[in-house]
Amino acid sequence: MAGRFRKFIDKFSFNKEKILVTGGLGYIGSHTVVELIQSGFEVIIVDNLSNSNIDVIKGIEKITDIKPKFENIDCSDYVAMDKFLSKNEGIQAIIHFAALKAVGDSVKRPLPYYRNNIGSMIALLELMQTHKIPNLVFSSSCTVYGQADKMPVNENTPIKLAQSPYGNTKQICEEIITDALTANSTLKGILLRYFNPIGAHPSAYIGENPNGVPENLVPYIVQTAAGIREKLSVFGNDYNTPDGTCIRDYINVVDLAQAHIAALKRLIDGKVESIEVFNLGTGEGTSVLELINKFEQATGVKVPYEMAPRRAGDIEAIWADPQRANKILKWKTEVSLEDTLLSAWNWQRYTMDKENSAKRHFNFLSMS
Repeated sequence: MAGRFRKFIDKFSFNKEKILVTGGLGYIGSHTVVELIQSGFEVIIVDNLSNSNIDVIKGIEKITDIKPKFENIDCSDYVAMDKFLSKNEGIQAIIHFAALKAVGDSVKRPLPYYRNNIGSMIALLELMQTHKIPNLVFSSSCTVYGQADKMPVNENTPIKLAQSPYGNTKQICEEIITDALTANSTLKGILLRYFNPIGAHPSAYIGENPNGVPENLVPYIVQTAAGIREKLSVFGNDYNTPDGTCIRDYINVVDLAQAHIAALKRLIDGKVESIEVFNLGTGEGTSVLELINKFEQATGVKVPYEMAPRRAGDIEAIWADPQRANKILKWKTEVSLEDTLLSAWNWQRYTMDKENSAKRHFNFLSMS
């Protein structure tokens, strides 16, 4: 009944702000789409499915009772995006997630990162001017700070040399956005510098499910705990940290998604003069070994791991000072690290149950 009522209301609501989400079927993008829909926005997704899955739409629909509009387009394809925007007038803002984002992979294959991440950014900014789309929320990263001298990191921390091509693309994109918005007073933007998003939606209908071997730590932890991977490699145990492993600020993905809603509303309400920057994190640092231990405590499942050499591009330690976002965006993290890790485990189990059910159904049909 509730689902049918929501669809009825959605059908006859004519004053919703229309929001374009690039990379909206990806990990952070899909969670943000859910929060947008539940906040009353009309959402359109563009995604080329290079590191996502079309089935994510089903998860979004299960949670919200609404199936968002979707187009399979590469954001760096100017012509295709121009045609798409010509058919979808009235977009009030773009939340730009679409990017290649694996630090280690970017060291091995830098050119695709520069071509994709920077090319799509330039194309979108040009098209925003052409199609009179006034607002941009950009998915940036704490990697723009490089290896900062002092912790925690705030928005005034000096930008140092990027430690990876991925981090460099985020630095360059921020510079391009700043120049473009300074030159055009009709465009406004907010840069959100994430720390380390982890976890899954509490429904377990959407979560982090990268194609191929995971590059991020938590997907590898849960896949190892589930027996999909033999063991986890901890890259480096000789860093200048209490236990020798890297330290990061791990933020719940739903908390992070809600920060995008706060940023979007600030833009739409006309509170941004040109461009603003916010760090999004918990304000606490957790080492790799501490995270493994917390996962085991939260789930009761052991994670076999081994020490491995340092990975190129990794920063030793970084965590956020989120006070500016707390004060101006009226946003803060709510979900504990233990509950966040448990949500990631629940997502992994749900995914495996779904795959096993599909296999049993296929085997049944084959035998029939």
